[in-house]
Amino acid sequence: MKKLWGDVVQFPRLKDLREDRDLNQTQIAELLFTSQTVYSRYERGVRTIPVEHLLILADFYGVTTDYILGRTNNKNEKN
Repeated sequence: MKKLWGDVVQFPRLKDLREDRDLNQTQIAELLFTSQTVYSRYERGVRTIPVEHLLILADFYGVTTDYILGRTNNKNEKN
């Protein structure tokens, strides 16, 4: 998680995880039952990702929410 300015937060790992699986934004948007435009806004930090979507993506990618948020570099860290 990286603050750019004001309240805008960027989640670069969303894009990295998606591209590591050779998926496009539309495919991930379908998984989340949202539009490609909305998902793109999550990746760019224009829109904050809802907790429900964060949990779905963590399960889908097999990583922790903390990893997606940039709070840890360990993909599978369990406390």
